[in-house]
Amino acid sequence: MPEPVETTTPEGVDYGWVMQVTFVVTILVGAPIVAILSLNADLPSWGARAEFAIRVGAPIWFLTALVVFTYAKRKQT
Repeated sequence: MPEPVETTTPEGVDYGWVMQVTFVVTILVGAPIVAILSLNADLPSWGARAEFAIRVGAPIWFLTALVVFTYAKRKQT
């Protein structure tokens, strides 16, 4: 078997993993939260709906990223 052309030994947090987990968790947890919060909001147009999703979804995404990064930082070997 041929030797690998390139190998890496990353140090620190795997940011690719953090981004992927943030994406998945935000969709699984954040989308239902946005949907539930939108039930009581007056959203007459698609623009209003998109603006609402961004205003509510952005903080959810940010908080999820912080939690996932903190988890990764504490669990690194």
